Amino acid sequence: MKKHILITIICYAVLYTSCSEGGNRTSRNRISEIKGEITVNSKDAIAKTESGKVSGYIEDGIHIFKGIPYAKAERFMPPTQPDPWEGVRSSRAYGPTCPQPFRTGWLVDEMAFQSNWDDGVPGEDCLRVNIWTPSLKDNKKRPVMVWLHGGGFTAGSGQELPSYDGTNLAAKGDVVVVTLNHRLNVLGFLDLSAFGEKYAESGNVGLLDLVAALKWVQNNIQEFGGDPSNVTIFGQSGGGGKVTSLLATPSAKGLFHKAIVQSGSILRVMESKYSRRIGAAVVEELGLKASQIDELKTMPYDKLLAAGEKAITKVKEESLKNGFNIFLFNWSPTVDGTILPQQPFEDKAPETSFDVPMIIGSTLHEFMSGSWNPVLKNADKATAKEELEKRYGDKATAFIEAFGKAYPGHKTVDLFDVDFLFRPDAVRQANYKSLQGGAPVYMYLFNWESPVMDYAFRASHCMELPFVFDNVYLARHLTGGGKEAYLLADKMSQAWINFAYTGNPNTEGLPEWPVYNPEKGATMIFDNQPDIWYNHDKELLDIVNSFPYKGL
Repeated sequence: MKKHILITIICYAVLYTSCSEGGNRTSRNRISEIKGEITVNSKDAIAKTESGKVSGYIEDGIHIFKGIPYAKAERFMPPTQPDPWEGVRSSRAYGPTCPQPFRTGWLVDEMAFQSNWDDGVPGEDCLRVNIWTPSLKDNKKRPVMVWLHGGGFTAGSGQELPSYDGTNLAAKGDVVVVTLNHRLNVLGFLDLSAFGEKYAESGNVGLLDLVAALKWVQNNIQEFGGDPSNVTIFGQSGGGGKVTSLLATPSAKGLFHKAIVQSGSILRVMESKYSRRIGAAVVEELGLKASQIDELKTMPYDKLLAAGEKAITKVKEESLKNGFNIFLFNWSPTVDGTILPQQPFEDKAPETSFDVPMIIGSTLHEFMSGSWNPVLKNADKATAKEELEKRYGDKATAFIEAFGKAYPGHKTVDLFDVDFLFRPDAVRQANYKSLQGGAPVYMYLFNWESPVMDYAFRASHCMELPFVFDNVYLARHLTGGGKEAYLLADKMSQAWINFAYTGNPNTEGLPEWPVYNPEKGATMIFDNQPDIWYNHDKELLDIVNSFPYKGL
């Protein structure tokens, strides 16, 4: 049993650390049906940026640019303007991805098949954007949708999953889609501020990269047919955590106007007390003195990362003893009082983003603990209750009863597969945003289960991504590529497009999607038959929330 539990943890840890109408709404064939040519020459798909001209290519009417530098940075230093260039820079291939730990998911065949990652070529010169747009500077004001990739704050890239391709979303919605890379892990969030003013911002340079990318969008996106006054940031998993952090980052105010958090309501991040201790532990692990701190700037990455991972393990034990338990005690932004003045959503929504409408949600199963464990997958009611008593003690019976009210007709394995890691904080975040009394917030739960591998992946972490980007075909290893998936993707992607236009996700084909508030708890259920549920699991979440906080 322990072996199966370990495999489950590895699989889903990898996934986490990997995953009103407006504009032209004409339907578009999926990539599987595209028969058009690619145009690549020296005169078409040329755009001007502040740093110089770039050349892309045109695929089925969409202008595509990849690997454009939006900033440059020395190790541990804040980003600065990229170096200008002469002539026209070829921007047709993805740029470097931030160096990161080995993706252990490649060693698990099911995960490798399902996710079909593109890990790219690592390099520290990784501050790049990728753009998909229906047309270049043509005086149209297209909404801009800036995607922030998953992988916690440790791994991933703007190209890692097939779902991230922006072609279909740009064409369907007449929007400009942007994905990007930024500094991660020890390169983006090693807090060395205790070693002098020179490194004062080192613990948040990965967050500052995101701000720099959004500034680049403000200054350049009009050349790509986009409207800098209508920018939506959206992200999943760690990308949702990045969106959440940016909502509380003063220097990001005004750089975006709408926000979507998908399975990433990371409400609390690192505090300087602990991020500084991690920094000190790294220096100690490497056998350096304070006077030798600059040697870290040329330290081989693998050696630096290994020291960082050991430091995090050591400091996490200390933090738990002190009662500091956050969702993701790992590399992340840190509350330094300046770049990030306070915890993003600790007990209220940040005033910095008072006027920013939001969509917040998660998937029904996220990191399943039942279906990948033969004992739990085939458990009878008596065995299930025994297992639940280990988690919920004398509240196990109340949990089972509340679960039955929330999910009538459930299977026994659902007691273990339904997510209680992401949804509780998603509800908290939506409650805080609603109670703030500013811009509206909409909530969803993605319940659609993939038929791939006999429904083994269910509605797991990352499952909604192909539906948001309308990329069912590209991600067919995950979705199966069947008719039902296409129908749901058409509705869900349109809701995201409409939100980018107006701040309201309502669209034809879905039930009316009410604004969320804690009293009614209106939640859009994305499934073959979309529906609105009202506080369906409130009693259940109250029981779950009465137990100690759980994180990753």
